[in-house]
Amino acid sequence: MTRKSKLPKLVLRLLLSSLCLDTPKRRAYQAIGGQYADLRGVGLAPLPEIDEEAIARICTTVRGFIFSTIDGAKSGHPGGSSSKVEQLVTLLCSGTLRFNPARAKDPCRDRIVWSAGHCSPLAHSLNALIYEALRVSGYELTEEELKSAIYPDDLPKFRTLDGPSGHVESHYALADTSTGSSGHGFSAGLGFALLHKSSGLPTKAFVIAGDAETEEGMSYEARNIAVSAGADNLIVLLDNNGYGIDGHISQAIATPIQNHWLPLGWNVIEVNGHNIRELAYAYSIAEDGFGNKRPTVIISHTTKGFHYGKLEDTSDSHGTPLSHDDFVLAMNEMGFGHVTKETTPTNNISTAWGKLYADDVAYLVGRLGASAENILPEKKAFALMKKVLSQRTLTDHTLMKRPAELPPELVFKQGEGKATRFATEAFFAWMMKNHGFFYVGTGDLSKSILTCKAENEYGLISSENPTGRGIRFGIAEQNMAMMMVTMSQDTLPGGVRPLTAFASYGVFTSMMANAVRMGLVNNAMNPDAQNCFIMLAAHDGPETGEDGPTHHGLFWMSLFTAYPGIKVYKPLDANEAIEMLFLAIERNEPVAFSVARANTPVFTRKEGGDTLAPASLARQGAYVFKPYVHNRKPKLPIAVAGGQVLANLLKVLPKIEERYDVKVVAVTSPELFEELYEKSPLVADAIWSDADRKRGLVFHNGWKGFMHSFILPENHNARIFGIDRFLKSGRPDEIYKQAGFDADSLATTILGNAYLL
Repeated sequence: MTRKSKLPKLVLRLLLSSLCLDTPKRRAYQAIGGQYADLRGVGLAPLPEIDEEAIARICTTVRGFIFSTIDGAKSGHPGGSSSKVEQLVTLLCSGTLRFNPARAKDPCRDRIVWSAGHCSPLAHSLNALIYEALRVSGYELTEEELKSAIYPDDLPKFRTLDGPSGHVESHYALADTSTGSSGHGFSAGLGFALLHKSSGLPTKAFVIAGDAETEEGMSYEARNIAVSAGADNLIVLLDNNGYGIDGHISQAIATPIQNHWLPLGWNVIEVNGHNIRELAYAYSIAEDGFGNKRPTVIISHTTKGFHYGKLEDTSDSHGTPLSHDDFVLAMNEMGFGHVTKETTPTNNISTAWGKLYADDVAYLVGRLGASAENILPEKKAFALMKKVLSQRTLTDHTLMKRPAELPPELVFKQGEGKATRFATEAFFAWMMKNHGFFYVGTGDLSKSILTCKAENEYGLISSENPTGRGIRFGIAEQNMAMMMVTMSQDTLPGGVRPLTAFASYGVFTSMMANAVRMGLVNNAMNPDAQNCFIMLAAHDGPETGEDGPTHHGLFWMSLFTAYPGIKVYKPLDANEAIEMLFLAIERNEPVAFSVARANTPVFTRKEGGDTLAPASLARQGAYVFKPYVHNRKPKLPIAVAGGQVLANLLKVLPKIEERYDVKVVAVTSPELFEELYEKSPLVADAIWSDADRKRGLVFHNGWKGFMHSFILPENHNARIFGIDRFLKSGRPDEIYKQAGFDADSLATTILGNAYLL
């Protein structure tokens, strides 16, 4: 055999150089991003309204608050909190931020997302600084305004029950969503930015983030769509301190941090994150914008754990407090000589406050006043929305009720086959015409899940169509969920609440679970943000048989039935789906909404049809679809979830009724039915009694646990029939037979369990 000849290395390198540098076609694929400005070391003139010496002293006090708070709790995150101090204090004093501490939740304010939610010592210390400055300046807050405030006296209770929280929560000032899951804040901030831009408002969304968070995949998803959607009112404050928890970020991100923003199309500004003048200029530039309809990131190069003694510039400073002795040394080195081994956290926080001059406090209050003056009056902001959205109804879902007579497009002909996804398609399109702040989108599945009709009403949000209502997320379920959940939490001028619907196949909803969980946490921690969003779990059940087990929607609801604050709705036909969608918006609560791909019967609800029960009874979570006839045969209660299962059961019901007096109960939401049991036990008992729980048979074309509440625990395995394994690929009818849910198999199962009755 002859050896293959190789090009000499020098020749190869010259060829490669020629290909990379001289071939026009290849040069055309070089990264083309937004605008770039590096302010580091530039001879910038002082800005007249930025008192750098006062801001520097305020920063020292804030660090004193942070370190004392963490030392008192022996817990917290000093590293990122300390490295971001100049960034946040300068932002407060820059006049860029629309924020009024005396009305912290003004609907016309800028929105702030702490993607670095672990930096709560900084967030709480900033609020303590602000509200103490107002207090000593003679400002008195109302009881409502005090709900968002923190004072220095509160800081020693950090991370204790009813004290300042361990991660940032949205009921505080300077925070507009509850955070803590790394990387999720980029998507949350983008949600706020697009909501406000698409409403015609001049407000901005600021995201406070760390460099290690950019390792999270959904942060890329957010950075990508932010440019596509033209979110030029989104500003990310990226703290580039070089470290995550485990070590230097280069262990996970080998390329320069700029590469993760500029080539995606973002405007990039770089500064020394401890240089107040450079930061003030960066905020001014970002506020003015670059005129290219793109978002901006300010990359602040900082030192992790700045001034935090022996842990400065280490990954250990991320979540490791100094020993008390080392804390005292660090405080003394910053000029807090009155801090000793014996002084209490309250004493130490008081010492940090005492470092400020009266003029520093007056300066801060004055700059906060300048920020407050930038906020539009609410009436003016609402008038602006009316002008921009002149052809739309400026109301929200909390005021909408089911019409006494449903419009024709929301009524489906009984007796015909119609997949429940056609019901959500019709409802979303109707809602888009009747709700000025309804947003809808999918993870690159709109043609399959059928959201296009609603999206096309006002078009997709983009630079050219900023007031669109459809969002093209691409294959990015995590970002989609976090954006839409966050949008639905907000309250716009005039008290208007947005409504969002986002969709993927049920089998893929697990990828959205953490974003949904964060939204539910926010609702629990901040009841004022209680919202409604519809997570559409499409192609539920084994109907997607040909796609194989990767696409069978069988077990997805196991996550969402475990989360408090959200319910799974599973209507059995298209008319039930419409009723349950109206229920969700009337209750103003999040739902995971199941719809099927395959056509299933729209049940006939009249004498001689499938049932006399109206579709509206689906709102109860369960209802009697077919009652007992009260003959002398043994009574057999059967509960069913899944429209195709019920249709198959009806085919063989006459055969079963030869031996039994059968009651069939349709189940649309076990969680709703449990609520009915609590509120109206007699009504619920007439549908499915304790006796039925002992002796009934239950069927669900998916996870058995969905129906656990319908059978006593000791009988779960014997009386609940679901699908507890991955199924093979095949046609829907073959898959139903494989799972034991075709008509003949149902009859065999029911009659074969007669001995249990």
